[in-house]
Amino acid sequence: MTQVRLFSHHDCESHVPGLGHPETPERVRRVLKTLVSLGPERVQADSDIVLPPEDDVLGALKWIHDPAYIDRVRETCDGAPSFVDSPDCAVSADSWASLIGGPGLILRAALDQASGRFQRAFIAARPPSHHAERNRARGYCFFNGAALAAEVLTRASGGPVLVVDIDAHHGNGTQQHFWERADVGYVSVHEYPAFPGSGGADEIGGGPGRGLTRNVPLAAGGDDSVVVTALEHALEEIGSRMQPVAVIVSAGFAGHEDDPVSGLKMTHDGFRRMTRAIIQASDAWAEGRILSVLEGGYDLDALASSAKAHVEVLAGASTVN
Repeated sequence: MTQVRLFSHHDCESHVPGLGHPETPERVRRVLKTLVSLGPERVQADSDIVLPPEDDVLGALKWIHDPAYIDRVRETCDGAPSFVDSPDCAVSADSWASLIGGPGLILRAALDQASGRFQRAFIAARPPSHHAERNRARGYCFFNGAALAAEVLTRASGGPVLVVDIDAHHGNGTQQHFWERADVGYVSVHEYPAFPGSGGADEIGGGPGRGLTRNVPLAAGGDDSVVVTALEHALEEIGSRMQPVAVIVSAGFAGHEDDPVSGLKMTHDGFRRMTRAIIQASDAWAEGRILSVLEGGYDLDALASSAKAHVEVLAGASTVN
């Protein structure tokens, strides 16, 4: 059995976007409660993680975001309640702690993995990140943690990395960051057409990165079999081409059949099977190294059961209770 390192920090609970907003602090609380219950033989949970200094986090974020945008997000938080770019990216007085704490947690995890301190990890950060573009907040996302992890790991290793996005919604921000990069590949299996409107099959990257972006758009109603088969083919195509030294997962669970923001019809067993496919790819090219970052998922019960299935498989479990 492979012990999965669980990264969390109370700062990720500070962001409260407002009454009725689906992206609540309870999301990460439910995930943590469920994952800790798996026991120390499967999950190494550390409640004393020390986040990097804020200046270090801001410096790293400048690798993927325009400095003027970072300043604008902070100024908006200082003037809260307000929103960044659109009402779905609302902020409260304490939001900055989460907005910088999530990337800080991801930076710490990526550096630890690059140093060989663990093989697999799950990062219970919020708000989610994969819709955040270089100069724009979108879809509850402000700073792109998945892109930050990819940037850290490719710089540290000198080799290519692969981002695998299993959220029901296309990770437009992550795709944008690495569109013309030959050292970071991107695979996404998602509902289409749906928010954010990107992710067509003809979006394959440009310049040196042409052919290293693989989008698999699926119609609403896609079930476990459809989604998993699509992911398996995409992973084989891009993984064999890149042979990445690490795999980053944008682990969104909004594709569950009970989730209110998606038309996909997956179950927690579907996320289990997707995780197996990712492990197979990681074992083939990346010596099993996986860094998984929490993204979407807004039905609390479905989110908890799906995250549990995902992490249990990362830990090598053969059954889901």
